[in-house]
Amino acid sequence: MSVDYKATVFLPKTEFPMRAGLAKREPETLARWAEMDLFAQQREASKEREKFILHDGPPYANGHLHIGHALNKILKDVINRAHQMLGKNAHYVPGWDCHGLPIEWKIEEQYRAAGKDKDTVPVLEFRRECRDFAAGWVKVQTEEFKRLGVLGDWERPYTTMSFDAEAQIVREIGKFLDNGGIYKGSRPVLWSVVERTALADAEVEYHDHVSQTIWVRFPVVKAANPLLEGASVLIWTTTPWTIPGNRAIGFGEEIAYGVWQVDTLGEDSHARVGEKLVLAKDLAETVKADAKIETWTHLGDLPLADGMAGTLCAHPWRGFAPAEGGYAFDVPVLPGDFVTTEQGTGFVHIAPGHGADDWALGLQHGIEIPQTVDGTGAFYDHVPLLAGALVYDADGKPGDANGRAIKALAEAGQLLHKSRLKHSYPHSWRSKAPLIFRNTPQWFISMETNDLRDKALKAIDETRFVPGTGRNRLRSMIEQRPDWCISRQRLWGVPLPIFVEKKSGEPLRDPAVIERVATAFEEEGGDAWFSSDPQRFLGNEYKAEDYEQITDVVEVWFDSGSTHSFVLEARPELKWPADLYLEGSDQHRGWFHTSLLESAGTRGRAPYDAVLTHGFILEEQGKEKMSKSRGNALSPQDVVDNQGADILRLWVVASNYEEDLRFGPEILKYQGDAYRRLRNTLRYLLGNLDGFHESERLDAAEMPELERWVLHRLAEIDRQVRRNVEDFDFHALYQAVYTFCAVDLSAFYFDVRKDVLYCDRPDSLRRRACRTVLDEVFSCLTAWLAPILCFTAEEAWWTRGAGPEESVHLRTFPEVPAAWLDEDLARKWAAVREVRRVITGALELERADKRLGSSLQGHPEVFIERPELLTAVQDVELQDIAITSAVTLNEGAGPAEAFRLEEVSGVAVVVRLAEGNKCQRCWKVLPEVGAVAQAPDTCQRCADAVQHLGAAAQ
Repeated sequence: MSVDYKATVFLPKTEFPMRAGLAKREPETLARWAEMDLFAQQREASKEREKFILHDGPPYANGHLHIGHALNKILKDVINRAHQMLGKNAHYVPGWDCHGLPIEWKIEEQYRAAGKDKDTVPVLEFRRECRDFAAGWVKVQTEEFKRLGVLGDWERPYTTMSFDAEAQIVREIGKFLDNGGIYKGSRPVLWSVVERTALADAEVEYHDHVSQTIWVRFPVVKAANPLLEGASVLIWTTTPWTIPGNRAIGFGEEIAYGVWQVDTLGEDSHARVGEKLVLAKDLAETVKADAKIETWTHLGDLPLADGMAGTLCAHPWRGFAPAEGGYAFDVPVLPGDFVTTEQGTGFVHIAPGHGADDWALGLQHGIEIPQTVDGTGAFYDHVPLLAGALVYDADGKPGDANGRAIKALAEAGQLLHKSRLKHSYPHSWRSKAPLIFRNTPQWFISMETNDLRDKALKAIDETRFVPGTGRNRLRSMIEQRPDWCISRQRLWGVPLPIFVEKKSGEPLRDPAVIERVATAFEEEGGDAWFSSDPQRFLGNEYKAEDYEQITDVVEVWFDSGSTHSFVLEARPELKWPADLYLEGSDQHRGWFHTSLLESAGTRGRAPYDAVLTHGFILEEQGKEKMSKSRGNALSPQDVVDNQGADILRLWVVASNYEEDLRFGPEILKYQGDAYRRLRNTLRYLLGNLDGFHESERLDAAEMPELERWVLHRLAEIDRQVRRNVEDFDFHALYQAVYTFCAVDLSAFYFDVRKDVLYCDRPDSLRRRACRTVLDEVFSCLTAWLAPILCFTAEEAWWTRGAGPEESVHLRTFPEVPAAWLDEDLARKWAAVREVRRVITGALELERADKRLGSSLQGHPEVFIERPELLTAVQDVELQDIAITSAVTLNEGAGPAEAFRLEEVSGVAVVVRLAEGNKCQRCWKVLPEVGAVAQAPDTCQRCADAVQHLGAAAQ
């Protein structure tokens, strides 16, 4: 009668389920963390350690989280948790941007939906609604961030609208006022007609836009070269509405220009026979075709560099009767290094009030900067021909300004040609409406006063950038940027704390006044600026009637750029400067940029030691950005509710986040598969460590080589993990840990040692060594995975209950002995695994052809030609490594019909059936089976184990 030996086999035993059920289990883990106050426990445990401070770039409190938020906050959390486990004190304070256009726009949307006029709402009531709106979304986003597993000081976050923050922003403005860095100027800024405010660079996005293009004659009235007599300089522009603001023409000193006389015309041409046109030689044939000129005569070329200098033209509406003399001025032709021959005519029409290059060129040559367009996009009444015309209406739709300008040019006889062009054009990131450059009085921080530009560039050189390309990107932006416009014509923000003396027009630069404003804001918030008598701030030293109180607010990028002052410097548990600022790559022109300028201008250096940037999120084909407006967005809430936050967290580190990341259902499915491999690794460890006791533990020196090789791999990965954490390279860290789990453990070590774990007697050296190694692997893996799979690592830790720590997140990375590193052993076992690959390949072929049922029925005969491989395997129990019942090893090439792998030269395998009977306990086929009467149908190893367990057949 056969005996059932199942009760004598050490099968895995664990309560750690194969199916994760993350969507249900993770909230339970969050509740337990809250109950034990995990964050406070971390702080207590690490209060004497070196600080690691990642300063949070504040998201806007104006809606549910999108997948970009999830990427950003998960990456920050992974970094914080990993540095905490490196043995540091990673105190993370989350924050929110609460002022500015995004929130004000939401309130205005509500007004529009209710048919309410914002201009009739009292200022303080409007500001209260904005504050309440932002506060509500801070609460919502807090819970959404927590659900992603993000650990931080959620009870004490920072917001830019808190009274202490608003007060400190005033003090920071005061520093620039006091050192003379702030001035009032007039210059063109990107202006939203819809939102009626200037926009910062970071609030601008570019979309395709169809513009009307015109070619316009500017008659030469004073020729610097005889060739120009009686000619017209031809300009091309995509903004016909800016012609009233024209005050000059730009040419390129490196561009070759010529003069052509029109001879014959094509049908519908607006050119005139006999007229002379001046344009760039490289563009002449294109202009000729566009203007439908059939033939013309090339009269000659102008000298390079100075052929145009000194020439004066007439404005195209000079002498045009309906203009009533409004354009009787001369238009100088001036050199500009921004002029190119990419398209157009080689000449740029210069409207100093409608472009940054135009403004700079006008300023350089002392040219008037006219005020032509108001904040609604309408031309002022004093502008001849276009008074009252609209560039864009309140909905961002094109007005009549372009049409009226083109009609007047045609009637004046100065329009050569018109067309349309689809091109990239600036739009508001919020309303999506096209923008205009508009000359407005604003408050600026000078880039040159107090050497702000030089200080910022020096700070960049002293900062670490990950990836390194970020340095050059930020540097080029600082090198080229104009003065910083810090004023906005809005209501919801920190009031610009400036009083202007009516007599001199100069801002009041008095630290005592600034401090009175800041003190009031600490008590009442920025509302105090609008609700208080100005004399409250001016004190006894100044009279309110002598000063104009500015009603602009500070631009939000100054708010967020100042967060280091009211978060890092104000909280003793943090430190200044931060170790790291981390945001998307667009923040080189946003938060990284303005934080650098604010700090360099007030403290002489950057508020950060390192800057890390991640890419944007693309849909899974990688063809376009993921966004709600494109209809291709997946919300993090949907993913968390269905698959769990750990799947999202895995996606973040499994992607190369230095580049743009692809995201979608198929990618999540792939990450789900990867997650299951990691989970099954933990489950294998837990199942086979059931009942492990310290008395089983062996020193490394007592272990078989295979176990010492696993310890070597732990030591190798430990070094890499620590290096990767310091380098912020969590993609490489994840790849190393995942490969270890999938390739070294699951596909090799676990497979090989399953027989030992199940069938060796409990006190056998091999089994004790294996269980000791599994214990070390569990200790390392749960720590290495904890920053990434924060919920799953905790679940595994709690399931085993193996350590003194209440949470895996209260641990530090295990100290792995350097003595475990053994490069010679690693080389030997790399060779063993090469031979094993060939044996496994031969066995798989035999099983596929039904000649073998399982590998244990096989007896491979292995032929090895390469001496280094033969030496490596000679003292190894190759049948255990190959999971067969026996192996015969031969030196030599082997027969021609033997199995070979092209990538492993010098190894051949012939598989024959193992001789003997099948052991009913371990299933090996051996001649010795049945030799021990007390344990029928078992091999000698199993018979010994059964007898040791006292479970022999009765």
